[in-house]
Amino acid sequence: MRTLADWLTLQESVHPKSIDMGLARVSLVARALDLTEPASAVITVGGTNGKGSVAAHLEALLCSLGARTGLFTSPHLVRYNERIRVGGVEASDPELIGAFERIEAARGATTLTFFEYNTLAALLIFAARGVDVAVLEVGLGGRLDATNLIDADVAVLASVGFDHRDWLGDTLELIGAEKAGIFRAQRPAVLGTADMPASVYAVLQERGARAVIAERDFLWHVAAHSWEYQGLAVTLSDLPPPVLAGDIQYRNAATALAALEALTASAELNPRAARAARVLAAPDSQRVGRALRSVQLPGRFQVLPGEVEWILDIAHNEPAARVLAAELAARPLPQGSAAGRTFAVIGVLRDKDAGAIAAALAAVIDRWIVCALPGPRGGSAEELAQRLARPADTVVLAPSVVAGCERARAEARPGDRVVVCGSLHTVGPALEWLRIY
Repeated sequence: MRTLADWLTLQESVHPKSIDMGLARVSLVARALDLTEPASAVITVGGTNGKGSVAAHLEALLCSLGARTGLFTSPHLVRYNERIRVGGVEASDPELIGAFERIEAARGATTLTFFEYNTLAALLIFAARGVDVAVLEVGLGGRLDATNLIDADVAVLASVGFDHRDWLGDTLELIGAEKAGIFRAQRPAVLGTADMPASVYAVLQERGARAVIAERDFLWHVAAHSWEYQGLAVTLSDLPPPVLAGDIQYRNAATALAALEALTASAELNPRAARAARVLAAPDSQRVGRALRSVQLPGRFQVLPGEVEWILDIAHNEPAARVLAAELAARPLPQGSAAGRTFAVIGVLRDKDAGAIAAALAAVIDRWIVCALPGPRGGSAEELAQRLARPADTVVLAPSVVAGCERARAEARPGDRVVVCGSLHTVGPALEWLRIY
C-alpha cells in the first residue's frame, strides 16, 4: 500500500508537464467521480495577491457562523495536508490516500498534473464530509485553473497584478481577463478593489455576473482600536482588528464578509446558496469578532516579536513586495530603536521577477542575505544575487534558507529585525527552523 509520500511522488510524474493549464482532463475525471455538481455551495477565490488571506477569513467566518466548511488552498508551507481542511482541521493521511485511490481508479488513461490530483482530492473529501460551503483558492490564473471546473456560487477576485506572465500574459489586461474567468452568469462576483483592469469589467459584463465592488457596494472604516463594516445589507460595528498583521487585512476581511453576504443574498435564485443560507447564522459583531481573532495564515506578514523581531512574508511578486515594503516602513523597529537595521533573508524562484521584488523592498532593507533554493525552479545564491542587483557591500550569500536564517541570527543585534521573504520555498523552511510550525 502506498504511503502519502509515495502518492505525491507518483503524482509528480504522471503528466509530462508540471503545469498544463486547461479543464479538459480534470473535468473528464471529475465527471467520472460525479464531482462536477457538488451539493455544497462553492466560493472560489482568485487574485494575484490577497486570495489566501480572503480564503482564510472566509473559513474563519463560515465556521464561526455555524457552517461546516471545507477550505482548499495551495501550495503548502510544510505539510501537504495543509492544502485541504474541513472545519479548520487538516485532512489526514488516510483520508488523502483514500481520495487518491479513487482518483487513480477513475482516471483510466487520462493523465493529471499534481495540482489536478490535489483539486479532485479536495472535492472528494468535501463531498464525503458533507460540507455546507467549500472555499476553493485558485492555483494559477482562473479561467483554465482546475478549480474552475466547478461553477462558483460566488466568485471573489482580490486583486490583479503582474505575476505568472509566462502563463497569463504580459499585460494587466490579459492577466485580468484570465483571472476573471471564474465569474458566472447571474452569480455574484466580488471585487476586493475597484482598481481592476478594464478586462475584468468587460468579463463581468459579457458573462452577466452580478458585481459587488469594494468601496462602492461595501465599505470599511478603521478607528484606533476597532473598525466598522458596511455591507450589502449588514453593518457591523466595534470589530476587533484582524489577527493577520497589516492594514491590507481590513480590506481582505471586508471582502470575505461581502462574499458571505453575496452568498446568502443569492439564496432565492440558487439552491446551493439556499442550503448554505439555512445553516448560516446571521452575522453579528460578536460572532464576526470571534472569527477575526481566530484567523490563521502562516507566512503572511507573520510577526514574531522579540529583541530581534522576525517577520515572515512570502512576497513572491512585485505587488506583494510593495505591500510588504509599505508595512515595514510604517512599523516601528523593535524596542523603538532608531539605529536598528532590517535584514532580508530572501530566496526567489527563477521564474519570478527578482529584480522587481528587490527594487520594491530596497528602501526598507539594509542588508540582504541571499539564499539558494533547491529544485528546478530554484538556483544558486550567486545567480539570485545577480538578479536582485543590490549593492555588493549590502549582500551576503547563503547556500540554503536555514544557513541564511543562521547568518541573520548571528549578525542581528537587539533592535534589529529580520524579514524572511521572496517565496513560499523560503518562508516554509524558515518556519521549520524557527520551530513554530
